[in-house]
Order: sequence, then C-alpha cells, then structure tokens
Amino acid sequence: MPKTISFKRMVEKNGVPFVAIVEGTEGYYDDAGDWVSSSVPTPENRFGVILPLSEDDLKYTIGGTYTTQDRKLYTLEPLKKGQKIQYKGVEYIVQTFKDYTDYTDVFIYVARWAEQ
Repeated sequence: MPKTISFKRMVEKNGVPFVAIVEGTEGYYDDAGDWVSSSVPTPENRFGVILPLSEDDLKYTIGGTYTTQDRKLYTLEPLKKGQKIQYKGVEYIVQTFKDYTDYTDVFIYVARWAEQ
C-alpha cells in the first residue's frame, strides 16, 4: 500500500465555504420496491477548495464535455454523485468522483454547473 499524501492542510488553508444539499434519510419503499424520500433536503455548510477546470480537464469524457463554468472540488467530507452544492450563489451538481483515496486524504469531484 502506498503512503498517503496529506492535502488536509491545503484544504484547510485555501478552502472556501460552500453549501451541500443533503437528502434526508426518512422515507419508505413504495409497492414497486423503490425508495421514496419523505423528508426535505437540508442545506449543510461545508468547506473545500473549488477550482476552475484546467485545460486538461476541459476535454471530452464519458460524461460529456465539460465547460468553463464547471468546477473541480477538493473536500475532506464525501459527497454523493448527483448531489447539489451551492457556491457563491451558483448551483452545481456533483458529476464524477476521482477516486484517489488510496493515495490521499481528500475527496476529488467534478461539479457541473446547473443552468439557472
């Protein structure tokens, strides 16, 4: 197992506050066996480094083409794919998770700008 690289200090020093919209855990399974949430999503204050995508990131991927409005997010707390976040009044949707958890102590995501 490789040694873990710590980015925690970088996130704490250079991070900014953002809001993560967290789905509630209350709900029930309907007759078809699908989960139906009965609770309202809750905004939670989080902290992370939010960066514009680099030229290398702005390329065609399986998920589609990224734009200059999309962001890369480094955070110490995990998020879920499809989860909404808000930063500077702009809403983004977490699209991909770059799994480097074997090598580092941060979670790295790409968040797509949610057109208003």
